[in-house]
Parts: sequence; C-alpha cells; structure tokens
Amino acid sequence: MRLILVRHGQTPSNIERLLDTAAPGPGLTELGFAQAAALPQALGHEQVSAVFASNLIRTQLTAEPLADALAQPVEVRDGLREISAGDLEMRGDPESIRAYLQTVYAWVHGDLSVSMPGGPDGAETLGRFDEVVSELQRAGHQVPVVFSHGAIIRAWATSRAHNVAPDFIIHNALSNTGIVVLESRPRPEAHGHSWELLTWMGQAVGGPALEDAGTDGPAADDVELAP
Repeated sequence: MRLILVRHGQTPSNIERLLDTAAPGPGLTELGFAQAAALPQALGHEQVSAVFASNLIRTQLTAEPLADALAQPVEVRDGLREISAGDLEMRGDPESIRAYLQTVYAWVHGDLSVSMPGGPDGAETLGRFDEVVSELQRAGHQVPVVFSHGAIIRAWATSRAHNVAPDFIIHNALSNTGIVVLESRPRPEAHGHSWELLTWMGQAVGGPALEDAGTDGPAADDVELAP
C-alpha cells in the first residue's frame, strides 16, 4: 500500500499559534481554502483509491476539493484526529507548546507510557492511528489519501518508518497541506510488513504563493525546544 498523508489547510488557530486539538475544531482561513484547492493538481499523478479525513472540520474541508475531483466521498475516521492537547488545549504560551511537543518527542523515542498533561499516552494515541491504517490495508486500498494533522502525522510517520531515526521529527516540520508518502513493504519473516518513508514535502502545495511562514501553528514547530 502506498499511503499518502496530507496535513489540513491553514486555520485561524494556526495563525494564533494555539494548541487547538478538540473536535469539531475550526474551519479554514481564506489561505487554507486556497491550499486545499491546489491539492487535486498536486496529487493528480497518483492513482488514488479512496479519500479519508479525521473527525475535525478542517481536515474534511481540506479533503473536499480532491474528493470532488475524483468523484469520491470523504470517509471520516475518528482515529485520524490530532494528538490531544489535554490540559494544554487552546493554550499558546511557549511553555505549553514545549510541553506538548516534548511529550510527542518522548513517544517517538519509544516511551509510550508518557501522557500528555491531562490527556492520553503514546500507546493510545499512536494505536488509534494504527487501527485506521490497518483497516485501510485490510480493505485492500492501494493508494489511499489520508487528511490528518501536523503532530500526529509527524509522530506516526517517524515512529513507524523503518528508514528514519527518531530525531527525524526534530528537523522536519510539516506545514499546512504538506504531504508525506509512505509505502508498506512485506516482511515474510515477521509475518507482517514494514513502512518505508518515500517522500516528505513539508511545504504547502501550490508553491510560495500558498505559503505563509510562521502561521502553520505549533504542530509544525521543531520538537526539541530549549527548556
């Protein structure tokens, strides 16, 4: 399976740099809608088999132009939602952002027992994303496009891809409508498969005209911040 992960378009909370992770969440800004509109062309070379989005409004709005171009529905899965900020929800101060990102960093390094303040641990968070991906594999999807969120895409892709180290997440941000492509490869000896990260396009699709540096929100930040 070729798995294409796409971060949603820009939201008002991204501009304000808020940890906005709860459902249903905000919609898109004018720039966010323009970013979403660029996706059908950006993904036009892919043989897309299905379009999925989280239960948050911003991913579904971002997915609509691609789904419409393909005459396919947007299928919603709760497990694709953003990493919950717990007690840090709707905060934007540096200390809260640091605590959020460093918790994610701990998960990628293998300590899944660490919990977000007032929120879930890494096992629960990465596990529910795993469940959706496993569902898509069982259904036989060859090239599904999954619209999700900055922190969960960065964490899941880094922790699951066998060809990148945990520190990959530190220096590889994911701007709004950035695209990450992975491929599942069979592992007969393990009676399963492994993921290989093929491409990481951290910038917004559509080029510089659809980028707005500094307004991608905290989920796009480097993870390892100064204490």
